Amino acid sequence: MTSLDRPVWASLVSAPQLAEGGDLAKRFRRDVNVFAAASDDSPASLAALAGLVCDDESIFLLQVPTIRLPDGLVAVREAQGVQLLAARPIAPGTGKDPILVLGDADAEEMLALATLTEPGPFLSHTHTMGRFVGIRVDGRLVAMAGERMRFPGFTEVSGVCTHPDFRGRGLGRRLSSVVAHAIQQRGEQPFLHAWASNTAAIALYEHLGFTYRTAVQVAVVKKRA
Repeated sequence: MTSLDRPVWASLVSAPQLAEGGDLAKRFRRDVNVFAAASDDSPASLAALAGLVCDDESIFLLQVPTIRLPDGLVAVREAQGVQLLAARPIAPGTGKDPILVLGDADAEEMLALATLTEPGPFLSHTHTMGRFVGIRVDGRLVAMAGERMRFPGFTEVSGVCTHPDFRGRGLGRRLSSVVAHAIQQRGEQPFLHAWASNTAAIALYEHLGFTYRTAVQVAVVKKRA
């Protein structure tokens, strides 16, 4: 088993400033992301995971091994995803619109765009997980992509989204390639996740240079009533 098999745990261990919890289970801060993970499937680790979940929230679990839950948690949604790895050097896409590095000053617009387009869990400080880039048209943020889970040797491409009014222009594809290229320039390997049912997105990423690595299990869980 490698860190890619438990990417949430590996990312949490590698970013203690963004994490809460202890040696057995961790979660991202509640303003950063909704992912959590146990260090393994031992009863003690799973119990520690349950202890990190508040009564009024749901958290996301994502890993390659079968997801096992303690008695205190129940799954409200389960699905299968895929994990893809960059299989070759990825060249940054070109276009007429300048690509801008996004930061705290753009956080409100980033959250609004993600809320509208739903690229995956995105909260007020998700942008602090890594480098994000975007495209503005007439001053308006219309597309973005960035980095989410990060651990030694690997960084995830995530948060790829385009406003509905600007789809069909290849903006998401271009931004994804720019993010992946920058990761490779640092000597790391880009990876990403997609729902197994999202064949269009998978085909796009394969065209960019990503290849299927494995299926991943995803569950949204909450405290058992």
